[in-house]
Amino acid sequence: MKSLSLVMAAALLAPAVAMAAGDLTPVGAEKGANADGSIPAWTGGDLKAPAGWKPLTPRPDPYASEKPLFSISKANLAQYKANLTAGQVELLNTLPGYRIDVYPTHRSCGYPDFVYQNSQENLKSAKVADNGYELAAAKPAGFPFPQPKTGVEALWNYKLRWMGEGRTEPNYTLLSPGRGGSDFVKIRIDSSMLTPFGNPKAKSIADVGGVEFKFIQEVTEPAARTGEITLGIYYLDKMNEGWIYMPGQRRVKRLSTYAYDAPLMGLENTYYVDQAWMYNGMLDRYDYKLVGKKEMYVPYNTFALRDSKRFTQKTMFGPQYPNRDAYRYEKHRVWVVEATVKPGQRHAAPKRTFYLDEDSWVILLADLYDAQGKISRVEEGSILPAWELGACVNQEFFSYDLNSGRYFGDVMVFGEKETDWLAASQGRIKPDMFTESYLQRAGSR
Repeated sequence: MKSLSLVMAAALLAPAVAMAAGDLTPVGAEKGANADGSIPAWTGGDLKAPAGWKPLTPRPDPYASEKPLFSISKANLAQYKANLTAGQVELLNTLPGYRIDVYPTHRSCGYPDFVYQNSQENLKSAKVADNGYELAAAKPAGFPFPQPKTGVEALWNYKLRWMGEGRTEPNYTLLSPGRGGSDFVKIRIDSSMLTPFGNPKAKSIADVGGVEFKFIQEVTEPAARTGEITLGIYYLDKMNEGWIYMPGQRRVKRLSTYAYDAPLMGLENTYYVDQAWMYNGMLDRYDYKLVGKKEMYVPYNTFALRDSKRFTQKTMFGPQYPNRDAYRYEKHRVWVVEATVKPGQRHAAPKRTFYLDEDSWVILLADLYDAQGKISRVEEGSILPAWELGACVNQEFFSYDLNSGRYFGDVMVFGEKETDWLAASQGRIKPDMFTESYLQRAGSR
């Protein structure tokens, strides 16, 4: 006879049973509560801005008064292990004092009606190319595969999640403490990103030029790198491209490798290019298995991560991990996708496991394994509703490199001006900014 624990584990990871359309949200999540009510029913999301709040001003935390239901530490890990990732277990076991504070669950994510409509249209028309990883057809401004049948389809939902048409992130921070907390590496970046697939007027992939997103980023700190500008273009059907303007040389250089496990400059090989934004780039090197759904404790409604009234840089970023008071976890249903490097391909992380929120398709957690099958890196994401968009967004994320004992936090908007999520739709950034010629002009000004 199978043990009860094995039976429960199998049930948790079983592929989702086909459900009637009325039982699913427009983006494919289960509407109903879970069996014990710890995950409530979805009622449309908490997308109404608090009274008096205006875009580009600090975001108040609507759940600030809530207290943790319980905390998970190494001492009580066994009690909660079934709802944790292997990476979370590793962090709890190896980082002294690390804990996971679990709060009441709020299914705060929803989207505009056109996203719902386009997502439903994609049920009939979206498809993956014959090569098994490119996107062949999909209606923009919607999730391509709200009822995915494969891991590749689930990953496309993340890559093309709706977060508007483009944004600016003024002086966000990439911060990495040295081993034991010494010698912080701090990089401040002024970033603009264009996401043409988010345009509700687009009708097809051709209408967005086959582009997933474009970004232009200028380093404003440290002084040794000030004025360095990077341009990146990520495509739906081919390798991404990158250019960099080096102020010391006063010229633009094309980046020969800006993908996969190429290391990001200045972080001592603790950051692969395809770790940015939790995961990015072509889907050609891995086979993706859609394992099923699981109820897990995941980062959610992470308003406190950007609360500079509660935390200073010194109190937010500890030597081995960020302040645990600033990270909020809730129980949610997530899709589990296992990625394994294809025969004949290579990657420094030959296996990865992704955990995608059912209500938003955001990757909230990811475990990266080395060639020996050991977890080498663990990523923790973030998510919260952007009221001006009427959608959930993710920005901040942390990555723990277990071999070096270091971690970094990227796209940290903590203490900076608020992100302008309406920058593209209201004309404050334009497509001609994301070209090699613009990069040359920007660097020469």
